[in-house]
Formats: sequence, C-alpha cells, structure tokens
Amino acid sequence: MFQGIIFDLDGVICSTDEYHYLAWKALADRLGIPFDRQRNNLLRGVSRMESLSIILEKSTVTYTDEEKAAFAEEKNSLYRELLGRMSPSDLSEEVKTTLDAIRKTGLKMAIGSSSRNTPYILSRIGLDRYFDAVADGNCITHSKPHPEVFLKAAEMIRLAPSVCLVVEDAHAGVEAAIAGGFRCAAMGDARDDPRAAFHMNRFSDLLTFIS
Repeated sequence: MFQGIIFDLDGVICSTDEYHYLAWKALADRLGIPFDRQRNNLLRGVSRMESLSIILEKSTVTYTDEEKAAFAEEKNSLYRELLGRMSPSDLSEEVKTTLDAIRKTGLKMAIGSSSRNTPYILSRIGLDRYFDAVADGNCITHSKPHPEVFLKAAEMIRLAPSVCLVVEDAHAGVEAAIAGGFRCAAMGDARDDPRAAFHMNRFSDLLTFIS
C-alpha cells in the first residue's frame, strides 16, 4: 500500500512538549503575559514565530518585528538548554522496536517537522543517522498546516505523496498531510481527526496499517 512513511517528530517519535511549554512560559512570565497549559495547546504543530504571535495576542503592548525576533530567539535558547537534558532514554522501546520493524520491510522513512531544532533532537535521542531523509524548519518557507515540509520529505526520498503515509499527532499536521495529497495516520491529540485515514491508539499500530 505504501512505499514510504513520513513522521512528524515531536509527539510522534519523541516528546518535547514540556520543554516547549517551560520555555514559552518563562518568556511570557517575563513579559507579563498570561500563559498556561491550556493556551499552550494552541501552539501544537505551528512554527516558532506563529506560536509567538499567539502568545502576544494576550499582550497589552505592541512590539516591533525586531523585538519579536529577539523574543523568539530568547525562547529558542531556553528550549535548547532544556533539550540538553534529552538522551536515548527519551526514545521509548515501543517506538524504537516499531521503527526497526518498519525498516526491515524496506519502506523509506523520513522526518517531516516544522522545528528547526530537529537535527539536534534526533542527535540527542540517538536517531541522527537513522532516517533516509529529514525535512525540517531549516529547509522550508511555510510551516504546517501548509504541506511544504511533507512534500519536501517525499521529494527527498523520491516518492510521490500518493504512496507515502504521514504520521501526525496535531490537527495542523493532519491538515498539511491531506493538503499535500498524502494519507495520514493520526495519533495523540489528533487521533480522532476525521480527515485521517488511520487512527492510532499507540505507535506500534503502524505495523497493522502498512502490512
């Protein structure tokens, strides 16, 4: 059915949600902007600058583009500092076993993530040389729900979207996959998204969809 699988990174292969939250929370607190875990859910699957825009909606101050760029860099510095705590132990045994099983089938595997920190995260969890291709925020212009990152990943593994399955945990990611002509397997927060072709209760469910 498929010749390739394109995985989102955060929330699918591993989870850095808590680190994102702590970094955004620290910035918001410094700026005196209300920010909690519920509002943090609005940031899932969107780019750094779009996330910042969502946070600043609650601000009573108008900031320049230069100030916004500095805020985004401040958050990223805090986030990367927190990512330094990650190690191969942050890759669950279920995910690693499932990835290894997929690799044995001969399917191409790629990462499609809007995060510019993707290479660093992959290196921290021991997967920096594991995938056939990595498309991330460093090589795209538009973040999800635009399909660019998935189209770029498919291009890198030389496959058409119609023969690739995208694995996502965010509604914006599901939307991006469908917009790009991919079928999507949804998990986590997006598990019940009606636009997805497959609905995953756990990562290892992938093996039933590709057999």
